[in-house]
Amino acid sequence: MPARILVVDDEPSMQMALREFLAKRGYETDVAGSAEAGLEKIRQKVYDLILLDIRLPGMSGIEAIPHIRECESQGEIIVITAHGSSETALQAVERGAYDFFSKPFSLKEMEIVVRRALEKRRLQEEIKALRKQIPAADPAERIIGGSECMKQVKALVRRIAPLETTVLITGESGTGKELVAEVLHLISRRAGGPYVMLNCAAIPDTLLESELFGFERGAFTGAVSAKPGKFELANSGTIFLDEIGDMPANLQAKLLRTLERREVDRLGGRMPIPVNVRIIAATNQDLPELITKKAFREDLYYRLNVASIHVPPLRDRPEDLPLLAAHFLRGLNIRLGIHLTGISKDAMEVLLNRDWPGNVRELLNILERAAIVSAGGILTADAVKIASRRFLNALADEEDETECISLMETLYELEERLIVSALEKSGGVQAKAAKILGLSPKNLWKKMRKHSLND
Repeated sequence: MPARILVVDDEPSMQMALREFLAKRGYETDVAGSAEAGLEKIRQKVYDLILLDIRLPGMSGIEAIPHIRECESQGEIIVITAHGSSETALQAVERGAYDFFSKPFSLKEMEIVVRRALEKRRLQEEIKALRKQIPAADPAERIIGGSECMKQVKALVRRIAPLETTVLITGESGTGKELVAEVLHLISRRAGGPYVMLNCAAIPDTLLESELFGFERGAFTGAVSAKPGKFELANSGTIFLDEIGDMPANLQAKLLRTLERREVDRLGGRMPIPVNVRIIAATNQDLPELITKKAFREDLYYRLNVASIHVPPLRDRPEDLPLLAAHFLRGLNIRLGIHLTGISKDAMEVLLNRDWPGNVRELLNILERAAIVSAGGILTADAVKIASRRFLNALADEEDETECISLMETLYELEERLIVSALEKSGGVQAKAAKILGLSPKNLWKKMRKHSLND
C-alpha cells in the first residue's frame, strides 16, 4: 500500500503544491486547512507521516503536536515554519516532531527527509510485527528478586493479573510499585490495550481533574479544543494511578463515581462517556490512617483495595541485593557506554551494610554514581563509598569526619576520570572524545588544561 501523508497548512497554494508533489511520487495524500480539521482526519484514519504548518488559524501546530502524539498509531511529524523561526521549530522537535523545514524550502530536500521519516516508520512497524511473532518471556521475571518475600509477590502478581479486579499496591517509596503495576498489565487479558499511568502527587490539584477526566472546548480559559482524559486514553486497557493517597478529596468523590458507573464526566461536558478500564492504584502512605484523619474516603479505599499487593522494602530482603546490583550494572553498561565486569566482595559488603531508606531506587542511584566514578572494570568499595556519601552533609555512613569529601572535590575528580576514559575510548583523538562527552572540542581542550591532561 502507498504511504499515507496528511498535509496540514492553511495556504491553498501550499496544499496544492505539496499534494501534487507527493502524489507524483506515489504517496496517498490528504490535506487540512487547520489543526482542528487535521486532528479530525487523524481520528478517522491512520497516517504514516504528517506535514504540519506551525502558524495555523485557531490551534497552532505546536499545540497540535501533543494531541497527535496521543494517537499512538500515527506516524512521524514534520513541521513547517516561517523563515527565522528556528527556536519555534526546535520547540516542536522537543514535543515530538521528527524534523522541520523553514519556508521557503527545497522540494528535493523535503523529499529526502520524507523518505527517511517513512523508512523509520516502516522499520518501526516491522519491529512491532516481529515482536508479535516472538514468544514473550514471563513478564513477572522482570521483578528482580529470589528472596522468599519476593517469590510471594511474583506468585501473587501471576494469580491476580488475569483477573479483571481492581488492585491496590502498597509499599515504601522506591520499592518498585510502578514495575509491579506494569507487569500486572502485561500478564492481563488487557495486555494488547493501552497502559496509561498518572502520578497523582506530581500534578497540581487544579490540573489533576482535567488530566484524569478530560475537558470540552471552552470549559475554561485556554481550552481551545476538547481533550480526552487519562481514563478515555486507557479505554480497553489499564490505568495506573500512582500516589493515590495524595488525591484531593473532591476528586476522590469523582473517582469513586467513575469506579461505580464505569463512565467519566469531562469538564464542561454534557453527557457521561463510558469507559472500560482496569484500575491499578499505588501508595506509600497508610490509607487506613488517612481515613481516620478524614483525609481519604473509606468507601473509595474499599473500592480500590479489592486485591492488594505489598512490595517489601529492600532492607527486609538483603539476599536480593547481589541480583539487583548485577541487573542494574548490565543496564548501566549499555546506557553509559562503559564496561563494568562485576562488583568486588568489599563493595558488596558496603552495600549490604546500608539500611536503604530509598530502597531499590536508592540502590540504582548509588550504583550509577559509582559506575561513573569507576568508568569500567570491577566496581570497588571506594567507588561505592564515594557514591554513597551525602554531599550535603558529607557525613553519611562515615564515623571519621576527616574522611569526608566536599562536593567540589568529588566533581573535580569525577570530571577528570570521565575525560581520561573518553580519551582512552577514542584512542587519544580529542574530537572523538569531545563527541563522547557531549562537549565541543574547544571546551574539552579547556577542561584538559584544567586537569593538566594536555601535557
